[in-house]
Amino acid sequence: MREIIFDTETTGFDPQNGDRMVEIGCIEMIDRIETGQTFHCYYNPERLMPKAAENVHGLSDVFLSDKKLFKTGAEELLTFLGDANLVAHNAQFDFKFLNAELLLCGYKPISQFRMIDTLAIAKSKHPGAKLSLDALCSRYGIDRSHRVKHGALLDAELLTQLYIELTGGRQIGLGLADDTKRRDSIAGMRPTLERAARKQFMAPREHHADADELARHKIFIEGIENPLWTEV
Repeated sequence: MREIIFDTETTGFDPQNGDRMVEIGCIEMIDRIETGQTFHCYYNPERLMPKAAENVHGLSDVFLSDKKLFKTGAEELLTFLGDANLVAHNAQFDFKFLNAELLLCGYKPISQFRMIDTLAIAKSKHPGAKLSLDALCSRYGIDRSHRVKHGALLDAELLTQLYIELTGGRQIGLGLADDTKRRDSIAGMRPTLERAARKQFMAPREHHADADELARHKIFIEGIENPLWTEV
């Protein structure tokens, strides 16, 4: 099962008012394992960045001025997303901006049937609690000390850990099928898995008893009273 955990940064709250997406960060998971494949891009929004938004993510007009337009990188993003389910926190917000950008350059919007909203999951598990990404990371013991400002790829990394916790924790190796394609797709995990396998299934070390050990073993055996093997 392939899933993409993603986050966006924007110039504001509503694309219908002219706000644009300026950053997207995506992380690929297959069968709840991060594959090491990511997609991260900044976009020139073709408009000025409001100060309030810049204070949140730190992306200034100067920084974004030489970045690509979304329409020049849309195909690359869509190729990475493929037909995977898309996981986001308050996913309606991120889907709204992503689909607005796609529509602006003539692409079909992504179906909301592919949407998984971790905010909705958290609401059902923790009604009445604080449900921001920061609050939920604190609840589940996820280190967010390096999160000084919002950043799409950083937030997607935190959300990946949170999503796993919200949906029961990580359980690797429960699949019954020997799926070669799946193993190939998580090649980044292979060295770790192979080391674990070698450690677990390594053949026993050959051992040859010397003469002294054999003599002591014979004395030990002869000292056992009424051994069971003599009754056979």
